[in-house]
Amino acid sequence: MSSRRLQRTLPVAALLVVPFLGTGLLRAGGEPKYPHVNLAINYQVDAKWPAKPKDYVWGHMPGVAVDASDNVYVFTRSSPPVQVYDASGKFLRAWGDKTIAPLGAHHIKIDHEGYVWTTDILDHTVEKYSADGKLLLTIGTKGKPGRDETHLNRPTDVAITAAGDIYVSDGYGNARIVHFDKNGKYLHEWGELGHKPGMFSIPHAIAVDSKGHVYVADRNNVRIQVFDGKGKFLAEWKNLIVPWGFCMTKNDELWVCGSSPMQWRKEDGALGCPPKDQIFMKFNTDGKLLQLFTLPKGIDGLERVGEVNWVHCIAVDSRGNLYLGDIKGKKAQKFIMQMP
Repeated sequence: MSSRRLQRTLPVAALLVVPFLGTGLLRAGGEPKYPHVNLAINYQVDAKWPAKPKDYVWGHMPGVAVDASDNVYVFTRSSPPVQVYDASGKFLRAWGDKTIAPLGAHHIKIDHEGYVWTTDILDHTVEKYSADGKLLLTIGTKGKPGRDETHLNRPTDVAITAAGDIYVSDGYGNARIVHFDKNGKYLHEWGELGHKPGMFSIPHAIAVDSKGHVYVADRNNVRIQVFDGKGKFLAEWKNLIVPWGFCMTKNDELWVCGSSPMQWRKEDGALGCPPKDQIFMKFNTDGKLLQLFTLPKGIDGLERVGEVNWVHCIAVDSRGNLYLGDIKGKKAQKFIMQMP
């Protein structure tokens, strides 16, 4: 019988099976022998972190930062507002009651020299502290909003270059980036309310890389904008994430937390509040996405360990572990990196 005639007489099912015979892909039960190899980086919540003092009650958790010794500074809308824990979760110290408005906490950063910088959206200030809470510098005029060289209006975040230059995202009341020298002297600014390149609608977080480029979380415009140190527009990364918080690593990799792209809702005129999901992205300085993961979004008042609800801030330690703070969940959590 010719091969052409054989093909015409074999059942269709047999023809489908023949190419797989002898390949070794099928077990006796017909299941493919896929290799069970973990290739994805994973993060596992450390349910015991941190050992918060029993009399401390956290409020909204808008800020978190990690210093060179992997000590973690959490910034909460409660008292005391700045609390410091080590990587194991041991409580170290707390401060800020006398200088930071009770509900004014927003983002917190630590510079190359170990100084701690806070943004206060009620007192309209950015402040520099020693690691133990001694106030060293105030930018803006306490309790008085404005838009000039000495006044801010609900500033959201601060970034400091290795040379000491200070960049402030003056974001809730104004829509600008303000550049100061290392002593807090005003140098220049850029930005106004809008959606074109170089404009902002809630510049909510800010970071700088080793080359002095400035990255702005333009939250309501669903993009990240990139500028040089003088404010020249370089690039925008659009329709990737509604960015809420930034963390720039020593390797010039930008971690961003937020939600997937959303449109303005007609029913309440809001964008991203509440977020529909919770996502985390790591980019290189060219805007290439290097890593993506998600966490379950908690239900208001019923959040479980390992869930986040209105995630607001992100920080990374020397081992690649992540620290996240959220608004509705009113907590900071540690997520331990698990390599493949």
